[in-house]
Amino acid sequence: MIYVDNNATTRLAEEVAQALAEAYATGYLNPSSQHQLGQKARRRLDDARETILNLVGGEITKFQSDRLVFTSGGTEANNLALFGLGKPSDGQVIISAIEHPSISEAADQLRAQGTTVRQLPVDSNGVVQYEELGNWLTEPTRLVSVMLANNETGVLQPVSEIAAICRHRQVPLHVDAVQGIGKIPVNFRSLQASAMTISPHKFHGPRGIGALVLDDRVKLNPTMFGGSQQLAMRPGTESVELAIGFQKALELALTALPTAGLRMQSQRDRLETSLLGELGPEAMVINGAQALRLPHTSNLAFPGIDRQALVMALDMAGVACSTGSACASGSSEPSPTLIAMGLNEEVISGSIRLSLSRETTEEEIDKLVFHISNCVKRLRRR
Repeated sequence: MIYVDNNATTRLAEEVAQALAEAYATGYLNPSSQHQLGQKARRRLDDARETILNLVGGEITKFQSDRLVFTSGGTEANNLALFGLGKPSDGQVIISAIEHPSISEAADQLRAQGTTVRQLPVDSNGVVQYEELGNWLTEPTRLVSVMLANNETGVLQPVSEIAAICRHRQVPLHVDAVQGIGKIPVNFRSLQASAMTISPHKFHGPRGIGALVLDDRVKLNPTMFGGSQQLAMRPGTESVELAIGFQKALELALTALPTAGLRMQSQRDRLETSLLGELGPEAMVINGAQALRLPHTSNLAFPGIDRQALVMALDMAGVACSTGSACASGSSEPSPTLIAMGLNEEVISGSIRLSLSRETTEEEIDKLVFHISNCVKRLRRR
């Protein structure tokens, strides 16, 4: 099976599996326990936390103390940011029109509770248009949340420009960086964000753990209660083993990044160019092609072809891909991201997502071109 659905999740790296096995074999106990065995677990957990924080550009010095809160994954971290950052009494929350469901649906809940939620629009390439943001921030604003890179199109967003506006107005900015880590250089301090979400299962790490990185000046209100773990910001017994797996996966991803990023971009470009050559530009559209994109993500539209029929045909041919966000894959509804981009109905209904990884081979790219072109031609004849 050729696996090109890495924006949904990645295969666990062998080195990470080994690190997890060793951690479980060590028999770490509850890191909140006061006895020696508990404190041994606490030291290892704190070491993993500090290492991860440093690797993503957080700082711990005598002048600065950024924090990293472990969660059950990216979805919980995004929810924690939306519900926990800023003063609850403050007014509106601003997100973009192309956020992951863990942001957009959390915002729907805030709206149902009486919070004003506004959406920044995007252009036809899926780039957030932030020109009106400064005017919007004249109203009391609790939080702005904009993703670093879109999970469906891979399009990079103008986070630095948005951060500058937010800093000027002293409004917290949260960045969902889940899809960016391990594919492009990401530095929390350089982003100038107040909070950032990361999740290791997107870079060959374990599922069931994620993190919210916090600037030292930001107050986070808990959304769960019942314990004092993680300064009571996210109570519950932490998994030392998953934190170790998280650390190992991040170390591997950042070590591989300089070569893996270039290789994935070369493979993606060859895939798109080859398919255009096989099918012709009138039969295939690359969504977001004119914008800067993650090196491994390709959102392709085949006008006149039903996206779900194509994904099923490819699955039968031995290719695992998707129509969009895995968190919405059970739905037959069209992509909110592509709708927000203003694309026509034929493009939206014929779009699939291909997402490579550092494990993708040249041979797999050649097979992908063969299977996709064959399936598209066969469906078109029908």
